[in-house]
Amino acid sequence: MNPEKNEQVSLNAAKSRYELSADGYDCIAEYVIHGDRIVFTHTFVPPELRGRGMAEKLIRYALADARTKSLKVVPACSYVATFIDRHQEYHDLRA
Repeated sequence: MNPEKNEQVSLNAAKSRYELSADGYDCIAEYVIHGDRIVFTHTFVPPELRGRGMAEKLIRYALADARTKSLKVVPACSYVATFIDRHQEYHDLRA
């Protein structure tokens, strides 16, 4: 069985976060929206899933969603800030 088929990324607007579920664990990227800006405040990956690229997959999904919604990104979370710095294709999203 391919473990990636069990991974699902989704937006949970009611909780103001993006979620990635894998192997019975949840990774999250929390946010707050202020006008045309999305502020990413916290990213969490359980220890059981670390080192498997889960945070990257989660943030790529979240940034793609922000782009679709024409939101500018404020990376208050250090992971999101570093991710954007390292990936030029997302530089235009930064507020």
